[in-house]
Formats: sequence, structure tokens, C-alpha cells
Amino acid sequence: MEEIIIDTEFRFLLPTLDGETFRLLEENIIQHGCRDPLVLWNGILIDGYNRYKICSHHNIPFTTVSMEFDSREEVLIWIISNQVSRRNLTSMQLSHFRGLHYNAEKRIKGTNNQFSQKSEKLQNATSHSGSTASRLAEQYKVSRDTIIRNAKLADTLNFIGEFSPEAKRKILTGEIQISKNRLEALSSVPKDEIAAAVAQIEDGLFEGRAPRQSPGGKDDLSSDSTLPEIKQLNTIINNFARNFDAVLSQLSKDDSVKLKKLLRSTIDQLEDLYKNME
Repeated sequence: MEEIIIDTEFRFLLPTLDGETFRLLEENIIQHGCRDPLVLWNGILIDGYNRYKICSHHNIPFTTVSMEFDSREEVLIWIISNQVSRRNLTSMQLSHFRGLHYNAEKRIKGTNNQFSQKSEKLQNATSHSGSTASRLAEQYKVSRDTIIRNAKLADTLNFIGEFSPEAKRKILTGEIQISKNRLEALSSVPKDEIAAAVAQIEDGLFEGRAPRQSPGGKDDLSSDSTLPEIKQLNTIINNFARNFDAVLSQLSKDDSVKLKKLLRSTIDQLEDLYKNME
């Protein structure tokens, strides 16, 4: 059986299937063989981790196909695009992938500016009209600001992964609930503070959301005096915000424009309600 190299960074981008899905895939491969080739780059596995795991365990033959890339960044972008197109990802995973994609393209662009002699393939990969963030925003059907925020989120998750790959995995899968705003904010703090946050995450002591303070210094939404309707509204908005990116990424451009207008109309109604309370 061909020797395959497992790269830690790339492996993390190839999600392990849940137990039932993995079992069904295993049964299919045992019965019919591994029909889809594993994809390699310089001997490194970049697609087909679950198939490789099953074939190795049961000593089932498999085929491979090699792809050519000029850099790890290009491989990273290919893996991300491949995963986003075929998997039902969580909102956090989508944000992470978009941030990684942006950061990888910025590194490619920086390398292209630093050295004058680059391959035609690399030049074509990094030439585009407008900024990287604007182009990726159009590709993923989100705003430019969302791409920038996602880059910060990806940076934080990378830092967290250096201290605890398991904490990073749990955040991405939703086993640990931490808001994107908190993760984005952590991108600008010293690494020792991130290390402290990771320790709190592992101990279950980290507050996933920044507390909202009233003018008197009390937590508005946890107060016993808060109206039940307000608590219910806050829950609805929080749930909607967590799922909005995932929903938006699945829509066509026309549908996303319609949804954006509907969201703007809803925000306007809430703002009118707020003004009437003054």
C-alpha cells in the first residue's frame, strides 16, 4: 500500500465524519472497494482522509491522483474550496474557512510582490480587480467587513490550536460555544492572554460572550427584572445571528440581495421601536 504523508495543518481541514456517516462509508468501501482516488500533493494527503483511514484499517487497495501547486497556500485554498462546496458546514466552520482563505491569498499576494520572477500560475491566481477581501466577499456572498472579521477569527483559532488542538476542534464543531465577536477580539491580544483563555476554555470557565452592561453596571439580560419578551427576542436574535452566515452562503446572488433587503427592513423596524421608547 502506497505510503501517504499526513500533514497536521491539512488534516485539520478534512473533518472527521460523525459515527453513523463513517460507518456507512466503511460498509460501502468494504463491499465495493475504494472507487474514488485519494488526492495527493507531493505525497501529502489533501483529500480523502476518511477513505484512507478505512482502507488502511481493512487493508483495502486504493488509487491516488497527484495535483500540482506552487505553494502550501495554494493547497490550503484548494482544500477550503473543496470542503465548502461539498459539506454542510456550521457557521463557525464557514467563517474559519473564509478567514483562512483570505489570509492565504494575502500571503500569496505578498510573496508575489516580494519576488519579481513567479510562475504564470501564481500570477494568475493572485491577479484580480479590487481588493482580496472584496473579491472573496463576492465569492462567498458575504460583506467585505465579514471577510476581514473572519480573518481575525481564523488567526485566533490558529493561536488557540497552537496551545490546544482539542480546544480548537471543539470550538469549530460547536461543542464549546464562543461567539465570533469574542474570537475576533482575542486576535489582537498578547499570546499569553490567549494561553490563559485556552486554559479557561479547557476548564469550562471561559465566558463565550462578553457580558452586556447596563448604565448601572448590571447585566441587563440576566436580570430577574428583564421582561420575558425581551429575553425571548434576545434568544431569537442570537440564534438567527449564529445561523445567518451559513444560510447566506447557500443562496444565489439574487436571493441574498432579497434577504439583505428583508434584514435591513427588520433592523429599521427595531430602530423605530427603539426611538419610540426614548
